[in-house]
Amino acid sequence: MIDWNQIDTVFLDMDGTLLDLHYDNYFWLTHLPKRYAELKQLEQQEAQARLNHLFHTHQGSLNWYCLDFWQDALELDLMPLKHEVADKIGYRPNAKAFLEALRRTGRHAALVTNAHYGSMQIKFQYTDLKGLVDDIVCSHDYRAAKEDQDFWVALRKDKPFDPERTLFIDDNETVLAAARDAGLKHLISIASPDSQRVERDQGEFPMLHDFLDVLPK
Repeated sequence: MIDWNQIDTVFLDMDGTLLDLHYDNYFWLTHLPKRYAELKQLEQQEAQARLNHLFHTHQGSLNWYCLDFWQDALELDLMPLKHEVADKIGYRPNAKAFLEALRRTGRHAALVTNAHYGSMQIKFQYTDLKGLVDDIVCSHDYRAAKEDQDFWVALRKDKPFDPERTLFIDDNETVLAAARDAGLKHLISIASPDSQRVERDQGEFPMLHDFLDVLPK
């Protein structure tokens, strides 16, 4: 799947790629609707309808990934609620072993994420992910999500890299398509971003099932 002789730089998404997306899906789709209804004294159906409208409106935009936006929109402090289910935070299969092996090769590994800094903070608190990468790239710094070409233009200007010798692994195929349009050559998707859901059907990009399958030699 990967010819490591052609790779100098590795870009890695966080949620659904290195970390199990189950935590995020559970928080946003199950835990938050319940706690939002309780804290706002709403019927569960009304709370869910309000959230669904906001989700639909902002999906794919930078707001979708912005903790500050959601806290303002919902008038809630979300961090305590996120900690309530933090036991669900964890690596995807052998992702940590992959990062450790990658470090031994001397290749540059960067976390490239749409996640807001607040969301990263809780992930770093419950995992050692931060210490296993060489750099962290947050789309909020560029005011453009990874789905947007403006992100890739800003990233290449800020942290120059050779797109022909860069591997990018992400569970979002819209993001991968944007990376391809930006010139990145080596692109891999994720078969099971959420460990509690069935594997996805084969899409446009090669799919990774387990990081052991792509350990660098």
